[in-house]
Amino acid sequence: MAFLEVVIPPDIIYEETSGDMMVPEGGSAKLVCKARGYPKPKVVWRREDSGEIMVRANGVTKARRAQVEGEMLTLNKVTRSEMGAYLCIAANGVPPSVSKRMMLHVHYNMPTDSNCMERLLCMNIIFTFSF
Repeated sequence: MAFLEVVIPPDIIYEETSGDMMVPEGGSAKLVCKARGYPKPKVVWRREDSGEIMVRANGVTKARRAQVEGEMLTLNKVTRSEMGAYLCIAANGVPPSVSKRMMLHVHYNMPTDSNCMERLLCMNIIFTFSF
């Protein structure tokens, strides 16, 4: 007796998946990526710029990873260096794999001290004087 197994390529469930997000520096971001298909797709997260993803526990860097597996990517104590595009990629061995791009924007406040030179250095402004 023979049987037929039907396979279904992965598909991202957009209604249940995060979009672009803005978080304050030092805050937390939870990016969610839900996918369906058969067999059940595996979801991994990568940075679009191929940078490492910082995995922290209790605010301490636990690991730097090229990719993180799971439907939810939690970023704690976010810094400006983590700002950028993140990709959630769903694959189940049935082509094609699918992905969704999400932008993480990190909002930060400029220093408020009255020292003008420090403020200029923080803003990374370079002045060229010509006489």
